[in-house]
Amino acid sequence: MKVKGVPYRTIWVNDDGWSVGIIDQTKLPHAFETTTLKTWEEAAHAIKAMIVRGAPLIGATGAYGLALAMRADPSDAMLEKAYHVINETRPTAINLKWALDRVRNALHNRPAAERAAIAYRIAAEICDDDVATCSAIGDHGLKLIEDAYEKTGRKRTINVLTHCNAGWLACVDWGTAIAPIYKAHDKGIPVHVWVDETRPRNQGASLTAWELNSHGVPHTVIVDNAGGHLMQHGQVDLCIVGTDRTTREGDVCNKIGTYLKALAAHDNNVPFYVALPHSTIDWTIRDGVKEIPIEERAQEEITVMSGRTASGEVVPVTITPEGSRAANYGFDVTPARLVTGLVTERGVCAASEAGLTKLYPEFAR
Repeated sequence: MKVKGVPYRTIWVNDDGWSVGIIDQTKLPHAFETTTLKTWEEAAHAIKAMIVRGAPLIGATGAYGLALAMRADPSDAMLEKAYHVINETRPTAINLKWALDRVRNALHNRPAAERAAIAYRIAAEICDDDVATCSAIGDHGLKLIEDAYEKTGRKRTINVLTHCNAGWLACVDWGTAIAPIYKAHDKGIPVHVWVDETRPRNQGASLTAWELNSHGVPHTVIVDNAGGHLMQHGQVDLCIVGTDRTTREGDVCNKIGTYLKALAAHDNNVPFYVALPHSTIDWTIRDGVKEIPIEERAQEEITVMSGRTASGEVVPVTITPEGSRAANYGFDVTPARLVTGLVTERGVCAASEAGLTKLYPEFAR
């Protein structure tokens, strides 16, 4: 995607051929800044501190983290150390382990002198695959928006509600849930997006809104609890969200608050779709509520907010009484029964084991 006319991916290898560039998402929406990762420890920190966010991008960053580790020390001991430390930075998103496993498996029994080059090659392949995958998700999801537009007689704007950020900032390019919206907008279909603010990190208000604004897609930021009201009044045609981990039976784990949107959609007969790449499917588990680990983050993400003052200064502000505790669950699980369909790079399927294995028969075992 482009930022002020300049094409960007969210992660890249710099001109020196080894250091890794990323967009510092903690500075958005008030400033667009890039930063450089020169060590695997910096890559781990970028993931943990949410300088990079989104399951696919976390995976890509982890892969490049292992490449940086192999450049510094291609020993088995370093490979295992970097693998485990990076893998523990964000426990919920399965893409991270998927990417780390792919790199580590490629390095087993390979000479030390070759390991760095192999790791960089695999990380680049992961990034290129993500771009192609997300573009394909956009193509399949576009059909859903086109169908909704046809049902109106092509007479009015299609209103899509999304939660958190599943755009190009969450991936390497295009995004998952937002990719169909970009494709629809670029095709000339009138589309408007209801953007949940997504407390406590405000990924919707700070990232999704910034993306859509940059691309010229009409959108409106709403508080997290407004979605049900809009659905009751017929102002949402469909919901599209992303996911950080999807079970083989179709349960989806996404940013906290997604489950409530799915309940509201179900109650108001609003289609609720989840967009995901193959790397987000965890074929080893079935029951998302019982088996997916839910990340619990620092209280300060809830008790402290940052914003830009009238003078232009970005400052943190405490919003809770001194002494009040906060519980900060990062994700929740939406049961498959509430999901209208899963939008993948191979097509749209039912949120079920049968639906997923039909698209991915190589995993049906």
